[in-house]
Amino acid sequence: MFFRNLTLFRFPTSLDLSELDTHLADVQLKPVGPMDLSSRGFVSPFGRDAEALSHRIDDAIWLTVGGEDKLLPAAVVNDLLGKKLADIEEKEGRKLGGRARKRLKEDLVAELLPRAFVRPTRTDAMLDLEHGLCIVDTSSRKNAETVVSEIRHALGSFPALPLNAEVAPRSVLTGWIAGERLPDGLSLGDECELKDAAEHGAIVKCQHQELQGDEIAKHLEAGKQVTRLALTLDDHVSFVLGEDLVIRKLKFLDGAVDQLESTEREDIRAELDARFALMAGELKRLFAVLEPALKLSRAEN
Repeated sequence: MFFRNLTLFRFPTSLDLSELDTHLADVQLKPVGPMDLSSRGFVSPFGRDAEALSHRIDDAIWLTVGGEDKLLPAAVVNDLLGKKLADIEEKEGRKLGGRARKRLKEDLVAELLPRAFVRPTRTDAMLDLEHGLCIVDTSSRKNAETVVSEIRHALGSFPALPLNAEVAPRSVLTGWIAGERLPDGLSLGDECELKDAAEHGAIVKCQHQELQGDEIAKHLEAGKQVTRLALTLDDHVSFVLGEDLVIRKLKFLDGAVDQLESTEREDIRAELDARFALMAGELKRLFAVLEPALKLSRAEN
């Protein structure tokens, strides 16, 4: 259950979440209705058959937003619409106008929806109460906002804002490649993205590359700036940090995972519990390193 991508939001550490489980129970995922395209709500982090809608270890809370989406491809609807329009034109010798075409399409969708396949989804999130962080396991801002909206709907109020830096992240990332000292524990990986400062300028993506070699140095001399950078925290986690402050390609390395393999557990829930505890600790440690380096802003209490 390790998260793979992190989109972060800040909320006041003074926020009272003591009644969280009670609120979540009111907004559990309901099956998507016959005439609905989608449904969203909270499910248990341990699977839809489990009862607990949240799981807490110390100051970290694990939440999961579940979804059901009807699969109704536009190509299928448009193909059927074309056939019906052609049939009407052949039988009645007339073409339907715009409004009639729209009504016919709506009728088709209404006819197809109850028979459409349903795709289940889940998006995990962690609330770090110590730092006032909502960490969503996605690189999509839209998906992350959906999770925050569901939490807000459950609580009635959830003043969470996207993570923001008081300095330009690309200037910090560029400085690290250019030779400035990295925060203690951080080291460069082998991947980066550089962009020309000019609008619509050149973009260079490097993988499996020595980032402090001559080739990268030439791009920096030409005025390009780093917009994504691969980093490693000790030998525990590797990741790619973007100027949008989204963390991608998060991977837990042997230095962290070895702690799990040293202990045997009786069931899958105990294993998930141990993994969440490990992940929560590593993400808190990572944020504690990045916060001062990027001058990340705090939410007002």
